[in-house]
Amino acid sequence: MATTADFRNGLCLEWNNDLYSIVEFQHVKPGKGAAFVRTKLRNLKTGRVLDNTFSAGEKVVTARVEKHTFQFLYKDDFGFNFMNNETFEQMSLEEAMVPQSDLMKEGQEVGVLIHAETETPLSVELPAYVELRVTYTEPGIKGDTATNASKPATVETGATIKVPLFIDNDELIRVNTATYEYDSRVKEK
Repeated sequence: MATTADFRNGLCLEWNNDLYSIVEFQHVKPGKGAAFVRTKLRNLKTGRVLDNTFSAGEKVVTARVEKHTFQFLYKDDFGFNFMNNETFEQMSLEEAMVPQSDLMKEGQEVGVLIHAETETPLSVELPAYVELRVTYTEPGIKGDTATNASKPATVETGATIKVPLFIDNDELIRVNTATYEYDSRVKEK
């Protein structure tokens, strides 16, 4: 059991007969009335995000989840296939359980949340940043760097990312997986 004072991003709850993860929360203390906690909860089975308000101090049941490192192998008609890096067991997950799948490339390591009591996989978490190669983008116009302008670029996984005008084809860039935003260029080794 936990209270709303224990809320943090990523905490897993058993709520409304389902498992949810806290995406975002905010403690609110209005000038008049009781305090409350406004949250955004992501259903770990369907991936849907919903808003909910808890009274301050309300007790909730926390779910015990474990995070294991898996390697993304390939995608087929049945879903995404992963391999456990410790036991080398393979599993297939449906697309709804893999958010940001268009930023995932073969061979990449990801974290898989597994419900500890039932040993069922819940969702896949990508690292905060991934390095992807730009496969196509329009050429930038020389001298057009005075503004913070951006252009669309397609990366090797098929996702479209907004990048600055100076980025060209075949460059390696860092992408924030939470916001799908360009972070920086990556120097090739």
